[in-house]
Amino acid sequence: MPSHKSDVRANVWAQLIKVARPDSRFHFNFAEFIADFEGSSEATFRFKREPSYIESEVLFITPDNCLEELRYEALKDGKIVLMTTYGIYRGFWMLDPSEIDPQRYEYASTLDGMEKVGKHVTLKRLMEMNIHVDVMITGTGAINKKGIRFGKGHGFFDCEWAMLYTIGCINKSTPAVAFVHDCQLLEQELQPEIFDTVCDIVVTNTQTIETDSVPKPYCGILWDLLDPQMYESIPPLQELKAMNLCVLK
Repeated sequence: MPSHKSDVRANVWAQLIKVARPDSRFHFNFAEFIADFEGSSEATFRFKREPSYIESEVLFITPDNCLEELRYEALKDGKIVLMTTYGIYRGFWMLDPSEIDPQRYEYASTLDGMEKVGKHVTLKRLMEMNIHVDVMITGTGAINKKGIRFGKGHGFFDCEWAMLYTIGCINKSTPAVAFVHDCQLLEQELQPEIFDTVCDIVVTNTQTIETDSVPKPYCGILWDLLDPQMYESIPPLQELKAMNLCVLK
């Protein structure tokens, strides 16, 4: 597979479009969203058998389309779901099934419903609540069998990891899980950057892969490397910088 990033994405997307479900807003523009795919239900129910899911009480689940059913299942299973809005533009939201009518769980698991049914939470509020996230779950554009992700290039999951790590909601042993279709699995070697959150488990439509343990990022947000546009458009980043917290190594 070509090493140039744009070529890798083009090759993966050419296969993904055969199994992807279109987004209501972005159709099949994979540069703008992480798609749901044929077999995502199988991935969801296989992951539900994993100890990291069974033993969890609080899950962080990204707003990716392929994870909507997992958010619904988690609520039905009585688990608290922490998530962000698309692009983290409106920050973090919490879905507590004990505070939601069960008939609205499915609606709450959608991006539109989440903001109407859930509660917005600031980083300060998460710290005050002493929230501990047991597992971090994301979709991604592509990933290799060592758990190194190759996404759209925006770095949202790495940003979410860094923010939650800095405020103490997760630690270096918190497992990270990626959901993808088999066609999004890469064979090539990839080298993670210091801020890349490598996944411990990769769940596809047909298999579950446990990767070799790779240290998680403990650098927090690298402000000098952060895209200024991300800082301007993501309020939790502005809140975090104002907190001036020391990152525990």
